[in-house]
Amino acid sequence: MSDKNLVSRLFEAGSHFGFKKARRHPTVASYLYTTKEGSDVIDLAKTSESLIAAKATLLEAGKLGKVVLFVGTKDEASKIVKAAAEKAEAPYVTNRWIGGMLTNFTEIKKRITRLETLTNEKTTGELDRKYTKKERVVIGREAAKLEFNFFGLSQLNKLPDMLLVVDPRHDHIAVTEAAEKNIPVMALTSTDGDASVIKHPVVANDALQTSVSLIVAELTDAYIEGKSAYVPVEKPAAAPRRRTA
Repeated sequence: MSDKNLVSRLFEAGSHFGFKKARRHPTVASYLYTTKEGSDVIDLAKTSESLIAAKATLLEAGKLGKVVLFVGTKDEASKIVKAAAEKAEAPYVTNRWIGGMLTNFTEIKKRITRLETLTNEKTTGELDRKYTKKERVVIGREAAKLEFNFFGLSQLNKLPDMLLVVDPRHDHIAVTEAAEKNIPVMALTSTDGDASVIKHPVVANDALQTSVSLIVAELTDAYIEGKSAYVPVEKPAAAPRRRTA
């Protein structure tokens, strides 16, 4: 069931504006209200229903302590996604998706560890003690590149349990890798996206910052609420070994 207040807020944010009919992906046809002057208009009642269902999924994920990776590398969304992920204390990719981030995570983890090492050495002053000025320049460039690509993943110790993507058409490599690793994807996708490859699609405008901000905030708050109720399960202590005579 849709939420009338939520529908109103989505309308005010411009979430109903789709792209030109010529750009429409056939899998989003059922999410449309009409086509006006050659452009698709999204049915916000259906968007509201999808968003409510997606929020329930993230609430449950948070309660279970599942890790959600936030992804949004296009200019219109990157700052919004980064701020949301930081608020939720979740990993994120907002600069560039490096091929293999999921499918070759072992190697990616090595780069994350390298970044952590360089950051610690800089903080403690060890870089100044161990390397010459020329060497520090080279290392500084390496650290800057690693930070640009992997800083948002610094707390990711294993593959995420779910991806939250803004515009899966733009970040299609992330969606493809998630499918290969059987990681479910939740995504804000507009009328030009393939909704069939998304387990939890929220069809709405993914280019207007007002639309992206509203929907990402709704999803993030649900995840945070779930995380606040998460209680880690303590592993039972190992039984003491019996001494044999």
